[in-house]
Amino acid sequence: MINRKNVARVAGVGAAATVALGLFSTGAANADTFVPLPGGSITKTLSDGTVVTISLTGESANINPSMGSTPLHRNAWVSGSAQVSVSGDGGGSIFPGYTVGCQVNISGGGATGGVEGTADWSGDTVTGGVGATSGANLTLGPGQSQSFYVLDLEQADDFGNEAHKKRNKFKNGSGSVTWADETIGLTGCAGYAQARAFVSVEVETDNVITWTTLWGQPFSLG
Repeated sequence: MINRKNVARVAGVGAAATVALGLFSTGAANADTFVPLPGGSITKTLSDGTVVTISLTGESANINPSMGSTPLHRNAWVSGSAQVSVSGDGGGSIFPGYTVGCQVNISGGGATGGVEGTADWSGDTVTGGVGATSGANLTLGPGQSQSFYVLDLEQADDFGNEAHKKRNKFKNGSGSVTWADETIGLTGCAGYAQARAFVSVEVETDNVITWTTLWGQPFSLG
């Protein structure tokens, strides 16, 4: 049972956190491929009747197939925006991120082979904890996949020390977060590589605390 008195509620309505990491390569020898992605939207009704809608918009990837000048290197810059609405006065936290796989199928609503932590990737919902890493420089072999969050929000903890959070909190029924040119750097994968976005949302109402996840469309890293 969760002691709701201990659940932190930090204002973050409509906040946009932009991550700008990496620069586009424009040389003829390292021509980039721009991939527009469709994003998506899901709506779910929770056990207490609360309606949650998660949307992923403005999604794209700019892919450089061989940043390290070898077939084992991939590099991409990804952008997108997530919006969440919760009926009533519900709030929660938004955790945007990406799953990257090397010669592994990540198109079935989850990923298999090497995903960290204890998250359940078997369906369209990632259960609490997700187990994603905090960086996007990944080393993967065949049959492996790994996930990471795009946010790194700096704030003071309860003792005034510096803390880094991978989520954006919201309240009063809505929230959003935007990221731009977030780097995905992959090494060690000799076969095909893919990535896909996810937006996991922890929703808090007077009666329930639950996780819901929207998956983006998989795309090739070359």
